[in-house]
Amino acid sequence: MKAVTFNEALEIIESLPEEQRENLIEVVKHRLIEERRVKLAQNIAEAREEYARGGAKSGSVDDLLHELSE
Repeated sequence: MKAVTFNEALEIIESLPEEQRENLIEVVKHRLIEERRVKLAQNIAEAREEYARGGAKSGSVDDLLHELSE
């Protein structure tokens, strides 16, 4: 499959009927939302694992500032 440049993709999209362009926008929005959800879930899982290993601490902002100033 040949790689398509951004401008070529725009030209292809502009050649579509309006309804298909609107559908494309919705599909892309939903895919971006799902990608963000997956990344967030991965980050949460990693943070929980790190916390379980003792690699993360809990505390207040004051605790953090005190630790950073040491």
